Amino acid sequence: MLGGYLPSILDGAWVTLKIAFGSLLVATVLGLIGAAAKLAPNKFIAWWGEAYSTLIRGVPDLVLMLLIFFGGQILINDLITRFNDYMAARGSEVALDFVDVDPFIAGILTIGFIFGAYLSETFRGAIMAIPKGQSEAGFAFGMGRLQVFFRIVVPQMIRFAIPSFSNNWLVLLKTTALVSVIGLQDMMKRADAAGKATQEPFTFFLFVAGMYLLFTSVSILLIRWVEKRYSVGVKAGEF
Repeated sequence: MLGGYLPSILDGAWVTLKIAFGSLLVATVLGLIGAAAKLAPNKFIAWWGEAYSTLIRGVPDLVLMLLIFFGGQILINDLITRFNDYMAARGSEVALDFVDVDPFIAGILTIGFIFGAYLSETFRGAIMAIPKGQSEAGFAFGMGRLQVFFRIVVPQMIRFAIPSFSNNWLVLLKTTALVSVIGLQDMMKRADAAGKATQEPFTFFLFVAGMYLLFTSVSILLIRWVEKRYSVGVKAGEF
C-alpha cells in the first residue's frame, strides 16, 4: 500500500518521537521554573512567571514556531553582522560565522518553550493543592528548602499533576507535526513528500494519523499505570 516509502516514514516517526521526548524534557524544566516564579513572594519574579504563561498561551503554536525559527535566525545573524562590523571598524580580524539554526534543535526548543507555559500552570496548581502544613512540618524537623521540596512537595505534586500533565503530553505529541513547516524530515514531512510523488496523499496521511493514534494510545496506557502507581493508598473520589 505504501510502496517503498514505509522505511522512510518509519524513520520520520523516530524523528517525531525524539522531538516529542526532547520537547517534554524542556517543557518540564521550564514548567517547574515558571511555577516557582509564579509562587515566588517577590512580585517582580511572580510577574515574569505570569507574563510568560499568559503570552505564550495566547499566541498560536504555528506562529511561535515560525517566529522562533525564522525570526530568531534573522535576529542572531543580524547581531553577528553588527559585531563583525564593529570589530572590523576597530581593525580587528576577529569575526563570527553566520548561524544556520538546526530545525531539529529549533523544533525541540520551540515546542518545549510553548508547553513549558502550560506545564507551569499544571505544576503551580499541583503545588497549591498540597496542604502548607506539610511543608511547615518539614521545616520544623530541620529540613532545608530543597529537602522539603524534593522529599515532601515533589512526590505529592506528581500525583496532583498527572491528569493535566498527561493531557499536555498528548497535545504536545500531536503538535510535533508542526515541525514539518520548518523543513524537518519528520513523519509528517515524509508522508507529504510521498503523497506528492505518488499522487496518493490520502493514503500516506491516513497512515500517519494511525501512527499518531498508536503513539497516543500507548501513552494513555502508560499514564494509567503511572496514575495507579502514585494513587496507592489514596481513595478515589466518587461523584
